[in-house]
Amino acid sequence: MREEELIFLLKERGLQICCAESCTGGMLSSTLVNVVGASDALDMGFVTYANEAKIKLLGVNAQTIERYGVVSEQVAEQMARGAANVSGAQVAVGISGIAGPGGSEHKPEGMVCFGFFINGKTTAYTKQFGALGRQCVRTRSCEFAIDTLLELLKNEKI
Repeated sequence: MREEELIFLLKERGLQICCAESCTGGMLSSTLVNVVGASDALDMGFVTYANEAKIKLLGVNAQTIERYGVVSEQVAEQMARGAANVSGAQVAVGISGIAGPGGSEHKPEGMVCFGFFINGKTTAYTKQFGALGRQCVRTRSCEFAIDTLLELLKNEKI
């Protein structure tokens, strides 16, 4: 399983990971915890569903939320960076999206933004999973986060 590969790679490199999750509600952290030995790599996790939690716990800038919306690459990057800053982890992921049902006036159901932080550098992605239902969007978001982290760590793209 890909989560086992990620935990192994993090442990092998002596890296700690921290997750900052909104629409996934802790599912990514839970998926990683399912791996035996995850405690050697998983530092901590944040479920910051409300905007205020993102601001208070992760240091997301309120003006960034106002300007780009909470579901944006800018917010996801700030979530990842904030999680890394609070935890001291070298690797962090921020996830913010619309799992559904329904989208917003400006953003569709199934749109999820990801921020990745590795050793001081960040990158972001947006995925459109479509109106697949809450559970499917959340599951696919976790799979995408794990796959992307593996790619970034293996290819040192960050």
